[in-house]
Amino acid sequence: MKITPLALPEVLLIEPDVFGDERGYFLETWNRRRYREAGLEIEFVQDNLSFSRKGVLRGLHFQFPHPQGKLVQVLKGRVFDVAVDLRLGSPTFGKWVGVELSEENHYQLYIPEGFAHGFYVLEEALLAYKCTDLYHPECDKTLLWNDPEIAIPWPLSGQPILSPKDQKGRLLRQFQEGELPKF
Repeated sequence: MKITPLALPEVLLIEPDVFGDERGYFLETWNRRRYREAGLEIEFVQDNLSFSRKGVLRGLHFQFPHPQGKLVQVLKGRVFDVAVDLRLGSPTFGKWVGVELSEENHYQLYIPEGFAHGFYVLEEALLAYKCTDLYHPECDKTLLWNDPEIAIPWPLSGQPILSPKDQKGRLLRQFQEGELPKF
């Protein structure tokens, strides 16, 4: 397994070992001991699946005061996956990082607590992700996907398909101090 810190060093790209032959392939998607040996002391409490059509944009979502770290992977299809640092006082506050996750590359993205998460579906996709805290609907928040101050260059192929919740996301500057985590 190879772990690479990205431009936001707390966000990690994980390339699991894939064992393949003419029959197909095998890989471990989670092994607590192996991940701990690699320096990832993470406790997951909830697993989720998300299916989306091509052109769907989900996010940018986060929870506060019950933040969730997430280990995201694509089981089928392809997405452009994004994390935004929302930790007040962080040297990378308001910065983003994005990576393509697909069924072909088998990459996982670890997005720690204090970051917003979203993705744009490049090819009909099924995502699986593990969370470090349970979902708390009263703590659920949405950062506007196209906030001009964050300026994510989403690889759009037309107008994205958004949920009503994501259409009503707020600009980063509209969040009050008590609504965001501290570094």
